[in-house]
Amino acid sequence: MRVLLAGGGSAGHTSPLLATADALRRLDPATEITCLGTREGLEARLIPEAGLPLEVVPRVPLPRRPGPDLLRTPTRLRAARSAALEVVDRVRPDVVVGFGGYVSVPAYLAARRRGLPIVVHEGNAIPGVANKLGARMTTHVATSFPDTALAHAVLTGLPVRRLISTMDRSALRAEALATFGLRDDLPTLMVTGGSQGAARINAAVSGAASALAAAGVQVLHIVGPRHELDVPSGEVPYVVLNFVDRMDLAYAAADAVLCRSGSNTVTEVSGVGLPAIYVPLPIGNGEQSLNARPVIDAGGGLLVADGALTPEWVEATVPGLLTDARRLSEMGAAARGVIPLDADEKLARMILDAGQEGSA
Repeated sequence: MRVLLAGGGSAGHTSPLLATADALRRLDPATEITCLGTREGLEARLIPEAGLPLEVVPRVPLPRRPGPDLLRTPTRLRAARSAALEVVDRVRPDVVVGFGGYVSVPAYLAARRRGLPIVVHEGNAIPGVANKLGARMTTHVATSFPDTALAHAVLTGLPVRRLISTMDRSALRAEALATFGLRDDLPTLMVTGGSQGAARINAAVSGAASALAAAGVQVLHIVGPRHELDVPSGEVPYVVLNFVDRMDLAYAAADAVLCRSGSNTVTEVSGVGLPAIYVPLPIGNGEQSLNARPVIDAGGGLLVADGALTPEWVEATVPGLLTDARRLSEMGAAARGVIPLDADEKLARMILDAGQEGSA
């Protein structure tokens, strides 16, 4: 079977695409996978690094408000659809899969034009424009969170890397602490603002560094590739890194996480049983708040608005949480049961079934 996977622009679309590609190859090693993306997005680096072929289409942002960009969208979309049609006619996929974002729209349109089965995967609690369109063209629709408003939706969860979904935090703990230069007698707060970092999170936590150290809370702070922090050194470690390529070790070193609530972050953090303080990105259509809501409702995390996250809030809240081992254990257990970590194989089976229907 030949499968075309369309997604990119951000880790939120690229990461589940890569996890799904791995699952497809595990279930049927003969599956031929081609990816569709852009030259500008994160996929332009990550997909070739994963050993997968990448075809590109022009980038077509989908503005949510009236303006000059909205007026140019139809022309751009026609060009992107033509490029996607050229790829479809050359690759001849049995099924086209979209993970949302601007790459998926031309893929959906090209698939419909050629009468190919379509599978839609929505990563966020609130569906984006692309997947609202795609879901109208197919009955094969998968969602990452419950109650996502898409027709024909089946809850599968978000595909994540096997490195994360199969990890044993306890078994990796000693290696993880040694890797990052952390102590084994202190609780660890892991901090991340996502793949690009978050200035608000960086400033709030680093501003409370003294209070965290006084409480005996060590910090593993992933600030993002373009951010810098200058924190005082002392007996209680405060480790600052721009990027971590072994997130399994970062999770294993952590006792709790302070982070954004993108779909990939919520799935991984809760799935491995880590309590979290979620700070939703204050832009978009509010999807990050809803992404975290099932975990919050289950008792697996706390939610704080971006504007409310200050050094004072961190000082008042985080030390008490990190030094309460019983509460951390209860929150971690609650988080672990909310979101499944087998979405990669569930989605892969949906894709294979859709492709078989199309070729029947």
